[in-house]
Amino acid sequence: METITIKDIARICKVGVTTVSRAMNNHPDINEETKQMIMKVIEEYHYVPNNSARNLKRSDSRTIAVLIKGIDNPFFSSMIGVLEQECQEEHYTFLLHRVEEREDELYVALELEKEKKLRGIIFLGGCFTHSEEELRQLKVPFVICTVQMPEEISKDVYSSVSVDDRLESFRMVDYLCGLGHKRIAIITAWEDDESIGRQRYEGYESALEKHGLSVEPDLVLPMKEGIKTYSMESGYVVVREALERGLSFTALYAVSDTVAFGACRALLEAGKRIPEDVSVCGFDGIEMSEYYHPSLTTMCQPKEEMAREAIGLLFGMIKKKRGNEHMLFSARLMERESTCQVKEKDLLVARKKPEKTTRNL
Repeated sequence: METITIKDIARICKVGVTTVSRAMNNHPDINEETKQMIMKVIEEYHYVPNNSARNLKRSDSRTIAVLIKGIDNPFFSSMIGVLEQECQEEHYTFLLHRVEEREDELYVALELEKEKKLRGIIFLGGCFTHSEEELRQLKVPFVICTVQMPEEISKDVYSSVSVDDRLESFRMVDYLCGLGHKRIAIITAWEDDESIGRQRYEGYESALEKHGLSVEPDLVLPMKEGIKTYSMESGYVVVREALERGLSFTALYAVSDTVAFGACRALLEAGKRIPEDVSVCGFDGIEMSEYYHPSLTTMCQPKEEMAREAIGLLFGMIKKKRGNEHMLFSARLMERESTCQVKEKDLLVARKKPEKTTRNL
């Protein structure tokens, strides 16, 4: 048989087409013995399902899509594992879909919703600047995880699981100020990043203000266009160029751990000692931060717990047992080897503070 169809499989197994479909989709409402028989026949005849046809016909799809922007970021690795495991336990198909850096995640979600007949969506990462009207186009439950939406968007439109990026960023810079640092550089996101990038920058700004310090524009180092954001390369290039310009600072705050690792490489190549010459800290708490040398001071997000709550919330919405909810988790400041008290001689070289400025992200 050159091309075998799902109807052929059903005829050979003496079952209905719906039963074959349920076996292929690991549906719970099927006898295990029947399922194994069907899967054996599928394997023997090398049947390859026509996804487009299947998706058009099935109304009982049990597929959860996880749309991830920044899939190369190790921060998401453990979260993906948790989400996949929870989907398997609920007998749902887990679909992981990569969203490119400048791609519109909402447009991708709308296309997948139609094509795959999704039951729910989790967004990991990204920069959400969509309007309420645009978000309402999604007809399935969805949870935005690790990203906070702009305040002007009604919380009735979506569900979210995240940390308070502004508050936790404030805590990190407040900690650096408490060590005596006055010239604190920040590696931040592009100026059009209105979600995580803006909030973590605003936390930096608020902490400086608390300690009577002004934002010095030359110490604000945005990631560069053309280089993947939140990457080691981004941190490396930004700091290398800043040092080549003769920029001096006693502390450096990178808004992600991966960016901090690249920044450390640039500092070390320039002959700077960490933390003796420059204290460095990051944000996220990825595993590598503990084993990097020197180990990185960072704001650790409870990644696995956030992922578990996000998928639990999504299933609750799918089963109509829960409505839109918003969960804010606390991060933990992990003080490690990359930061230390500023030395008196470093304070003497700090430049006179300029008038206070603000930077619009």
